[in-house]
Amino acid sequence: MRGPVAPEPINDISEVLDAEASVGQEIKDLRRASNVTLSALSEATGLSKGYLSQIERGISSPSIKALHSISRALGVNISWFFPSPSSEEDELKDFIVRRDGRRSLTFESGIKDELLSPNLGRNLELLRCTFAPKSFSGKETYSHRGEEAGFVAAGRLTLWLDGKEIQLLSGDSFAFESTIPHRYANESDEEAVVIWVISPPSY
Repeated sequence: MRGPVAPEPINDISEVLDAEASVGQEIKDLRRASNVTLSALSEATGLSKGYLSQIERGISSPSIKALHSISRALGVNISWFFPSPSSEEDELKDFIVRRDGRRSLTFESGIKDELLSPNLGRNLELLRCTFAPKSFSGKETYSHRGEEAGFVAAGRLTLWLDGKEIQLLSGDSFAFESTIPHRYANESDEEAVVIWVISPPSY
């Protein structure tokens, strides 16, 4: 859809080595949101289906190599699996996301997605999408299950929906069934910011 993510180094290797069961749940949620089966993930990573299932259930801890393979197959950076709420708010990590604790992906196409919902385990996904000038989701339309809606918080966005070109300005909003072929772009010379809602999560 939006192309490959830009590479991101691991800042804290101890965080990866201390991976707990929550990492398995993060992998499972992302895999399901990406509509990827365990069999397909196994084929893409070279890891056995049984081992992947054990990781997702928290029975086995993934190695760094395995996490790299899984993150590449699911189109994210390895840091995706390690959200970092402040220690005093661990009990709230499933309910809130602090501004400095957002998980994000920066795509080579110039689009940056920040996950505003705490995880992908619910029926709703909330994103803050920042579009660099001239960035776009792709030259071809795509479709998937579910529904989506958005609010243009800044700048302007061009939305192609079922063959129709729609110009959206700051303050405009939209909603459509994701089964309708669509794509989007920021054709202007200024950055655009869109608050995007997708149900069910489809990352």
